[in-house]
Amino acid sequence: MANHKSAEKRIRANEIKRVRNRYQHKTTRSFIKRLKSATAKTEALGLLKEVSSMIDKLAKKNIIHWKKAANQKSKLTKLVNKLA
Repeated sequence: MANHKSAEKRIRANEIKRVRNRYQHKTTRSFIKRLKSATAKTEALGLLKEVSSMIDKLAKKNIIHWKKAANQKSKLTKLVNKLA
């Protein structure tokens, strides 16, 4: 256990951040699944814009690596462009 007051505070703060990061990451993954299952191009384009923004935010906060974010956005864009 922590021996200092500041270390105890850091433990509490880290737990709060961990929960928030997990929530944001899980929410983004859910939106990605929704985008992959979309069949209408107009619906997919709207979701793509929203999902791209969410992925960028995750990368900016270092929740995911920026190269992973770029790969995900690229793959999702290709998927949406394939829709008729």
